[in-house]
Amino acid sequence: MQKEAIKVDVVSDVACPWCYVGKRRLESALKQWKGTPVEVTWHPYQLDPNMPAEGLDRNTYLTNKFGDMERVKPMTDRLVEAGEEEGITFNFGDKWLAVNTLPLHQLLHVAGEEGFRDQLKERFLKAYFDENLHLNKPEVIASIMAEFGWNAEKTAQIVADENIAYAVKQEIAHYQQLGVSGVPFFIINDKYGISGAQPASVFLEAFTKLSSIEVISEGDSCDPETGLC
Repeated sequence: MQKEAIKVDVVSDVACPWCYVGKRRLESALKQWKGTPVEVTWHPYQLDPNMPAEGLDRNTYLTNKFGDMERVKPMTDRLVEAGEEEGITFNFGDKWLAVNTLPLHQLLHVAGEEGFRDQLKERFLKAYFDENLHLNKPEVIASIMAEFGWNAEKTAQIVADENIAYAVKQEIAHYQQLGVSGVPFFIINDKYGISGAQPASVFLEAFTKLSSIEVISEGDSCDPETGLC
């Protein structure tokens, strides 16, 4: 008899580099896992909901967050190294732009209804952290969505839809009320929490211990309170 699938809810933000690493580590675990099928669902989070629509250039953003660019290099070096281990190219060049991710989550929301949220999440992360595409530009977003068969009009309508924006904000609030304050955060079968970009081995262990309610909190994550990533 087929066991009920293991459910993994992933709370993350496009603007979170450790969410990118965590996504790849989860995917690595899924490739190794030979047990009960696993169903992954992505959920929105905003590390900086007050980010201006025009975005912030790299130096302004990092200086605002950390106060001193010298503090940034060890963090980015660590990310670059972690990314290389997972097949990710992190590019924190001078063309990188921090953006408000609400419109991206609106597009992901509808993509989920149409069955390609996982693929679009990956595409946005690569565009943001590797290609340095400015994801607050309508033409850039339209070009990416065209890769998935959407025309520019549909994309613009979704971004402008206040009801979709409200639904995304409500979903974010729901997970905040559950205690999620940093991302990535993984919830397995509604009772096992994994915080941060944990190694694949941690996910594999969790899949076999679904009766546990332990929250593992040592992993790397992005904290909106401190701005540290």
